[in-house]
Amino acid sequence: MNINIHEIYYPVCEKFISINGEGQFAGELAVFIRFKTCNLNCSYCDTRWANAENSPAELISLENLINFVSNSGIQRVTLTGGEPLLQQNLDKLIELLIKNNNLVEIETNGSIAIKNFSKLKYRPNFTLDYKLPSSNMENYMLIENYQYLTPKDVIKFVIGSQEDLERALLIIKKYQLLKICQIYFSPVFDKIQPADIVNFMKINKLNQVKLQLQLHKYIWNPEERGV
Repeated sequence: MNINIHEIYYPVCEKFISINGEGQFAGELAVFIRFKTCNLNCSYCDTRWANAENSPAELISLENLINFVSNSGIQRVTLTGGEPLLQQNLDKLIELLIKNNNLVEIETNGSIAIKNFSKLKYRPNFTLDYKLPSSNMENYMLIENYQYLTPKDVIKFVIGSQEDLERALLIIKKYQLLKICQIYFSPVFDKIQPADIVNFMKINKLNQVKLQLQLHKYIWNPEERGV
């Protein structure tokens, strides 16, 4: 594919280096690129400031993003948002990053089709949300995405209530998700006790499901950006 890296631009709310705060690469250094706009409005969203069409963002060229990652010396790259899969020409950024030996993870909200991205020659890892009842966004979940996941990918259940836990269990069983990919339970910060999630996992014998805490919210102020 011929790419003019000087003419492709992306609306970026922030880019920074930190550790992955959650997921299968938690604790590892990564370059984060946060894109503007999201098509959902989750009740607990902690990046709402980046979600609107008029959110403050800088148009950054494909060339400059590749150079930023290259100059960082960090191999792992997390593309997040907002909703990164809404961005035009995202496939071109993914291709160049992986060609440069970067390890690319996309954090996506579960409502956007991943089919075309999953079939890229240079395929990223996906962390795919399932929005549970407390999010108020469950009706937007795109279940057909699950057929394109692999054991290298993650479905993340963000849990804010006992109802969310019961619904997550139903979805895991209904779609046999543990046979498809990795499963993580992530508590909404200050909404549910992690110990309650562990107890639920024990009662329901949820082997292979992993509890994750958002490390960055314990290391830094939960409202702090760029970490």
